[in-house]
Amino acid sequence: MPVYDWQTRTPAEDIEYDVDVLFGAWPSHPADTDLATVRERLTTAGIRRALVISTRGALFDAAAGNTETLAAEAEDLIPVGTVDLRDAVGVGERLDELVAAGVRCLRLFTVQQGVQQPTPAYLHVVEEACTRGMVLLQDGDPRRFGQALAGRGAEVIFLDLHVYLLTDFLLMARDEPGFRATSRMLSSPDGIERVVETVGAHHLVFGSRTPFVDISPQTLRLRYARITDDDRALIAGGNVQALLEKVA
Repeated sequence: MPVYDWQTRTPAEDIEYDVDVLFGAWPSHPADTDLATVRERLTTAGIRRALVISTRGALFDAAAGNTETLAAEAEDLIPVGTVDLRDAVGVGERLDELVAAGVRCLRLFTVQQGVQQPTPAYLHVVEEACTRGMVLLQDGDPRRFGQALAGRGAEVIFLDLHVYLLTDFLLMARDEPGFRATSRMLSSPDGIERVVETVGAHHLVFGSRTPFVDISPQTLRLRYARITDDDRALIAGGNVQALLEKVA
């Protein structure tokens, strides 16, 4: 692994993709969460494109949230769909509507919807989404859902991989080429480096959880990680670009 001079090394190029961006009302958070403000934060942070989703789909109404998300689609904003995991009957039809609208990523809000573990409804949604070749954006503890997602050939991005859970993720990713995680909570001095060394940079992507988390520490952690520029480019956007092209 190359060793960089932390005093002279300059930040790398802009981050191409952020996979964890929300907009809309969030009752427990006082931050400005309207789309225009979120977009401004991304631009200021040097993030070119984002996978975005309306908070309405997580908290209130999945169908209305999907409508808001699709309305926000732009060259720099890629819509992410969702469903209510507590109402999985007939979910295939709803997923067909999303796919027909060009949506290729499905976010599973297990935390907000009180799904503590892989329930029959959750497994049904996963099966239907995988059948349609959708990328799953999975929140919550990767250990709770990783085993249920394994063995399916699923393309999964774990959004809440904490550095304390890193060993378990590495063991899963070793056998699951479609398992990826964001670097957001890899806050140890060598969290990103451990993933790259153990299973490869293709298992990491950038996701900030804008606007609820400060972007700056996350971008700096990636830009100054002690990895090669090629690996940094994969994490900053190359992996997401390849994934979107694969499922298009």
